[in-house]
Amino acid sequence: MTALALPRRIVVPSLRRYLGGRWTLVTGVLIVVVVSIAGITAPWVAPWPPEEANAAASLRPPDALHWFGTDKNGMDIFTRLIYAPRIDVSIAVLSTLIALVVGVALGLVAGYYRGHASEAIMRAADILQSFPAFVLAMALVAATGQNLASVVYVLAFVNAPVYLRLVRSQVLSLRESQFVEAARCIGNTDGRLLLRHILPNALAPIIIQSCVNISWAILLLGGLAFVGIGIRPPTPEWGSMVSLGAPYMLTGQWWVAFFPGLAIMLTVLGFNFLADGLQDLLDPRQQ
Repeated sequence: MTALALPRRIVVPSLRRYLGGRWTLVTGVLIVVVVSIAGITAPWVAPWPPEEANAAASLRPPDALHWFGTDKNGMDIFTRLIYAPRIDVSIAVLSTLIALVVGVALGLVAGYYRGHASEAIMRAADILQSFPAFVLAMALVAATGQNLASVVYVLAFVNAPVYLRLVRSQVLSLRESQFVEAARCIGNTDGRLLLRHILPNALAPIIIQSCVNISWAILLLGGLAFVGIGIRPPTPEWGSMVSLGAPYMLTGQWWVAFFPGLAIMLTVLGFNFLADGLQDLLDPRQQ
C-alpha cells in the first residue's frame, strides 16, 4: 500500500505546483473548452431554435423563460449565444489553419533560399501588410461575396504574412546551426532539412502565434459582421448580434448587445491566456 500510495503523494502536489504557476494556461484552457463545449452541445441544450423569430417576444428582458432576454425579432439571445461558436470559433480556427499552412510553406522557402524568389515573397508580404488589416478584409469580403467560404479565405489571406515572417526569422536563425550543418553533411536534401530538422525546432512560436491569430480572427470576424459585411443575420454570430443590439443600448435594452459582446471578450481573452500560458510552458528558459 505504501509503495502504491507514494507516487500519488508525490505526483499530485507536483501537479498542483506545476499548474499553480501557470494560471494563465489553466484559465485559457478552461475558457476555450467551455466555449467549444457550448458550441458542440448547442443543438441539445439550447432551449429555443436559434433562428426562430417571435414578434410577440420582441426585446424581452432576461427572465426565467429567456435567460438572456430576446432581440428585436424575438429570438432567444442565450440560444443564439451558444450556437455562435459553431460559426465564430470554427471560422477563426479554419482560417488560422489555412494561413498557417500557406505562411509556413512560404516562410520556409523565403528563409532557407536566397535570391529573387525570396525577395519576391517578402516584398509581396510587405505590400499586403501595408494595408490596414480590417480595411483590407472589408474590401476583399465585399469583392468576393458575403458567405462562409469567402470570409474564411479572406481571414486566412490577411493572416498568412504573420506566419511567413515568423517562420522566415526562425529559419534564418536555424539554418546555420551546427545540427543543421551536420544533417547537411550526411547527405540530407533541402526538403528533409526543412521538414525534419528546421521546422520541428520552430514549432513553439508557431503554436503560440496560432492562438493569438485565432483570437484576432474572432475580433476581425465580429468587426466585419458589425459593419454589415460579415456573416449575415439570422445566422447566429456574435458580431452581428452586437450590431443588431447596439442601437438599443441607448433606449435601455442593454442585454441585446451586452451578452454577445461579453462572449467575444471572454473567448478572445481565453485564447490570449492560452497563448501566454503556452509561451511560458514551451520556453526552455522557463523550465
